[in-house]
Amino acid sequence: MNEPEQLQIALQDTEWPDTGIDHDRQIVRAIVVDEEGSYYFVRVERDDAFGRATLIETSGGGVEEGEDLHTAIRRELREELGASVEILCKIGTVSDYYNLIHRHNLNHYFLCRAVRFGETHLMQDEIECFHLSTLRLGYEDAVKEYALRACTPLGRLLANRELPILKRANALLQAQNREERK
Repeated sequence: MNEPEQLQIALQDTEWPDTGIDHDRQIVRAIVVDEEGSYYFVRVERDDAFGRATLIETSGGGVEEGEDLHTAIRRELREELGASVEILCKIGTVSDYYNLIHRHNLNHYFLCRAVRFGETHLMQDEIECFHLSTLRLGYEDAVKEYALRACTPLGRLLANRELPILKRANALLQAQNREERK
C-alpha cells in the first residue's frame, strides 16, 4: 500500500475541566484487519476515576524509552491481541487530552493486517483493572459499537478520537481493494 496522506487531528477534552496538563505521552495504536475484512479492537471494562464504563478501543499503548513507533506497535499488538502484523501504512496522528489525569496524548495510528494470532501477554492492570478482551467486528458493527459506548464521558472522548481514524482506514482498504480488482 502506498503511503497515503496522513490525518492530523487535534482534540480537546470537553468532558472534564481543564486544570492543567503536567505530562505528555507518546502512544501507538492500530486499526487491525484480517484477510476476511474483520477489524480487531479491545473491549475495556473499567470502574475508576473516569467512571464505570464498557468501551471499545483500538489496541495500542505507550512507546517505551528508546523504542521506535514500528517496534512499539508490533509489541503492543502482540501483547494485547496476540497478533503478528504487517504494517500497511501510518494513518495519522491524533493529539488529545485527558484533563482528569492532566495528560496530553500524541496517538500515532497505523493500519495493520493480521498475519497470525497467538497468545496475548496482558499486563496485570490490563487484566485486573481494565478487563481487556479481544473484540472482532465488521466495519459497520464497529461504528455502531463506538456510538453505543459514547454514552459516558470517556466513551465520547474515545469515539471522537477513533471514529475518524476508523473511517479513514476503511476508505484506504476500499481503495486498495478497488486497485487490486483492476
